[in-house]
Amino acid sequence: MDRFVYLDNSATTKISDRVLKAMMPWLTEHYGNPSSIYAIGRESRVAIEEARGKVAAAIGAKPAEIYFTGCGSESDNWAIKGAARRLGRQGKKHIITSVFEHHAVLHTCKALEREGFEVTYVPVDKLGFVNPADVEAAIRPDTAIVSIMYANNEIGTIQPIAEIGAICRAHKVLFHTDAVQAIGNVKIDVAAQNIDMLSLSGHKIHAPKGVGALYIRKGVMIDNFMDGGAQESGRRAGTENLASIVGLGEAITETYENFEEKVSRMTMLRNKLMDGLLQIPCTRLNGGRENRLCTNVNISFGGVEGEGLLLLLDMNGVAGSSGSACTSGSLDPSHVLLSIGLDHGIAHGSLRLSLGADTTEEEIDYTLSVVPKVVERLRAMSPVWQEWSDEERAGCNL
Repeated sequence: MDRFVYLDNSATTKISDRVLKAMMPWLTEHYGNPSSIYAIGRESRVAIEEARGKVAAAIGAKPAEIYFTGCGSESDNWAIKGAARRLGRQGKKHIITSVFEHHAVLHTCKALEREGFEVTYVPVDKLGFVNPADVEAAIRPDTAIVSIMYANNEIGTIQPIAEIGAICRAHKVLFHTDAVQAIGNVKIDVAAQNIDMLSLSGHKIHAPKGVGALYIRKGVMIDNFMDGGAQESGRRAGTENLASIVGLGEAITETYENFEEKVSRMTMLRNKLMDGLLQIPCTRLNGGRENRLCTNVNISFGGVEGEGLLLLLDMNGVAGSSGSACTSGSLDPSHVLLSIGLDHGIAHGSLRLSLGADTTEEEIDYTLSVVPKVVERLRAMSPVWQEWSDEERAGCNL
C-alpha cells in the first residue's frame, strides 16, 4: 500500500500537534492532584479551570455550567438519566427523542423504558430532518426531557435546534442535544438556542479519547452522575483526567479559530468528493446538500455490499465507514439509513467518508480515483448487480 488517506474523522480524529504539545507538561512534571492544596495541585486546578473556560466560551456558556466527563456517551447518559430520574420522582416519566439518534441516546432511553419510563420516538423525513412540529405534538404534561441530536453522525444533517429549543422552553420541558458531531463544525450558542444540556466529546475535534463534557444550564437540576468526591462541583466524583481536559480545552479553541475559512475550505472539499462519487452510475446521496455538516459525505451504491467496499478501499489505502455489518457487529443495516426510507439492500451498500482539519484536495482526488474502480470490481462479483438489466442499471434511481 503506497499511501494512506484517512476519511473516517466522524469516528475519531488524531490528536493535533498543538493539542499534544499543550498536554505534555501535564503528563510529566505537572502531575499534581487538582484537589490538593500544595503548589503542584493548585496549578493543576488552575489548568482545569482554564480549560473549563475555553469550553464554555466555545458554546456561549458560563464556566460553572461545564462539567468534564469521560466521553460523549457518558454525557448523554448523565443528561438523560439524571433528568429523567429526578423528574420521574415528580411524576414526569415521559421522554421524547428521535428515531435516528446515536445509540448512546437510544440505548439510554431503552434502559429507562425498563425502569417504567415511556419514550416517544419522533420520525425524520427522507433527508433526515426532525420536524419541530412533531416534537411539539409529542409533548405531554408528564414530559420530562426532549433529546434531539444537533447533527447526525452518519448522514450529517444539522437539525433545527434553535426552533426545537424554543418549543421546549415554551412548554417548560428540558431540552438536551447530543452535539458530538456538531462541535467544531457549526457555531453553537446554548443561550440563544434555548439548550438546557449539551453533550460533546474530545476525540472528534483532535483532542484525545477519554474526555468529554456536559453543559448543564444554571438552575437545571439533575441527579449526580457519580458520588464519592467533590470533583465537578460534587456532581461527578473521581480524580480528573488532567492532561486530557487540558487537551480538550486547547482543541476546542483551535477548532474555532479561523472558523469561517475552515468551513469554506471543508465545504469545497466535501462537495468535490460528493459530486465526484455521484458520477458513478446507480448511486444516491443520503441526507440533503443543505444544512449538512461540511465534513460529511454519505453515498449508497446499488449492487454493492458495504463490508466488501470498506475492505477493498482499505487495500487501496482509503479508510472510511459503512452502514453495514462490520461496523457494528450486527447483521442489520444502519438504523439511521433505514429511518430515512432506504431498504436493507441499499442501506448495506452505503459509504460514509468524513473529512478532518488536515484533509487535502490531493487526498480527495486520490479517493475519487479509487472508489469507482472498487465499486466496479464489486459489482462484477455481485449476483444482485448481475441480475439487473442494462436498462435497470442505466435508469437506476435509488
